[in-house]
Amino acid sequence: MHETIPSASAGAPGDRPPPAATATGGGPGRARATVRLLGRQDYAGVLLATIVLVLVIGAFDHRFFQFGQLMNILSQSSYIGILACGMAFLLAMRELDLSVGSVYALTALTCALLAEQGLDPWLSGLLAIVVGGLLGLVNALLIQYFALPSIVATLATLSLYRGLTLALSSGTQVLGPPIDDPFSKVLGGFVLGVPVTGIVLVVVCAVLTLVLRSTPFGYRVRSIGSNPEAAQFSGIPVARVRMQTMVLSGALGGLAGVLTIGYFGSSDPNIGTGYELLAIAAAVIGGTSLRGGRASVVGAALGSLLLGVVGSGLAYFSVPINWNQFATGAVILAAVSIDSVVRRRRGARAGAGVQI
Repeated sequence: MHETIPSASAGAPGDRPPPAATATGGGPGRARATVRLLGRQDYAGVLLATIVLVLVIGAFDHRFFQFGQLMNILSQSSYIGILACGMAFLLAMRELDLSVGSVYALTALTCALLAEQGLDPWLSGLLAIVVGGLLGLVNALLIQYFALPSIVATLATLSLYRGLTLALSSGTQVLGPPIDDPFSKVLGGFVLGVPVTGIVLVVVCAVLTLVLRSTPFGYRVRSIGSNPEAAQFSGIPVARVRMQTMVLSGALGGLAGVLTIGYFGSSDPNIGTGYELLAIAAAVIGGTSLRGGRASVVGAALGSLLLGVVGSGLAYFSVPINWNQFATGAVILAAVSIDSVVRRRRGARAGAGVQI
């Protein structure tokens, strides 16, 4: 869910902003008004847009309303949705991970290769998630000890991890557990018609929303994004939190990779290409700010669902597949532009009200 905090200020080490942060610039009244303004939840917009888009497409072709079709969209969107949930944490603290698509592919391959060698599929999946976390840790170490910007470090590991995937797989698909294995039956199955991948996305959203809103770790992430210098001065371990967030992003990439093996039964070395940009787009569409300090885990998942609806809906309008990326880019641009205009107008009204 959407959370924003006021900028951190210097004070005693820990997780609470000091009294001075709420006592300057107009007194407690202004501080309370700022908290109310920044604490609003804005992912309702992407939810409404998704519903309207579904209704519009369904009005042209009623087959789009079929439960199986909608569940198929949910399943296809789940992988990017899980990646977007981790991206929301990174963007909230002014960081970026361009390697998540490659992490996704490499961990899927890891799961398939381990299962192919006779290891229990469930243990293979667990180890693949651990590998994802370790890949995120590599990103964090590059950023921390070589003082590289996250966009530069993860751009390099994007190619590094993708190249490793291609090398280990010899550029060919690797089969995972057989379709009749309990691993494939569970992860590739349905519960009351709802795909397990979609259920996992909902659980991830719920857990990470709780972490973001109700734990010291979530507060620290938002504090760093709101004002890194003040967060450091107030005693928040910025380097450690950055490292933990990168590991979280990598582990979520691993989870998405394992779900892919369970659902599709094989690993393609080219899978996940471009997913890093879709994950960023989904998070931003869902209300996570590129300027840090604000994140919406639920909004990130809904953003991925919106992109999934756009991709599937194009087929119902007989739009050539070559136009898919164009349409997706147009939707992203429109959503982000509208959101920016709404936020500026809301901020202007709030500023005018505070000054009265």
